[in-house]
This record gives sequence, C-alpha cells and structure tokens, in this order.
Amino acid sequence: MTHLKEGDKAPDFKGLNQDEKELRLADFKGKKLILYFYPKDNTPGCTAESCNLNENYDALTNLGFEVIGVSPDKIASHQKFIAKHSLAFNLIADTEKEILEAYGAWGMKKLYGREYMGVIRTTFVISEDGVIEKIFKKVKTKDHTNQILSEMNLQ
Repeated sequence: MTHLKEGDKAPDFKGLNQDEKELRLADFKGKKLILYFYPKDNTPGCTAESCNLNENYDALTNLGFEVIGVSPDKIASHQKFIAKHSLAFNLIADTEKEILEAYGAWGMKKLYGREYMGVIRTTFVISEDGVIEKIFKKVKTKDHTNQILSEMNLQ
C-alpha cells in the first residue's frame, strides 16, 4: 500500500507515453493532475475506469485537470488500448515499475488465497504545485469521475 499521504509532495516521475514522448510531473506544473494507476490494458475493470475518465475528459479539463494513466504495460499495448477506446489522454508505460513503486501502487496482492506482486489500483489527485490533494484506494471503476468530483467537492 502507498506510504504517501494527502498533503505530501508528489514524487517526481518520468516515463514514456504511448508516443514514446517523455512525460514528467514537472510538465504539469500549474495544472491539476489525475494520476491513476491500473493493472492492465483491455481488462474489464481497467477498461471501465479508463473509459469513464475518457467520457468525462472534457468536463475534467474544463475544471483544470489533466489525466494520465500508468500501468506496467508496454507502449505497443497502450497504443492499441488508446486506439480501441479512443482515449484522449496519455498513458505511461511503466514497464520497470519505477513510478508504480514511487507512488506505492506496486505491492503484494491476494487473489483466491494466492499472494503475488501486482498493481494496486490507486488514483492520486495532485495540485497545481505538486502536492497530493486526494488519494483514492477504493476506486469505483465504472463511476470514477463522479467519485473524484464528489470527494473533491466539485459537483
């Protein structure tokens, strides 16, 4: 689980997006950032979460938010995922799990009694000056935008 708390400075990150362009936290200074960590492209929960954010992308950007998804998938997987679902935002390929680990979104999971290392679905809302405003550990994949806006008192 994440060691980060609301009010902490967000860890700096750098990673390649679907176009092999490097993205850094500093690129979003002056904007609010929804940074969401998800396990795998084209799986039911991850697709629901990404599509929900995408369907509400205009409303989010009108409120000053940028959206970035991060998973350990490769760039080619992100390209297919974006094309299949017409996603309007960047996805970072964190194949080395450096960003996932920095944000505490990589760790021990349990499924049917079996323990394994994996992505812990988590969303961070980061302020314009790089401070974590909100952490979502129990993500409502099908209604994530409303969850974020409601808990941030933006509805």
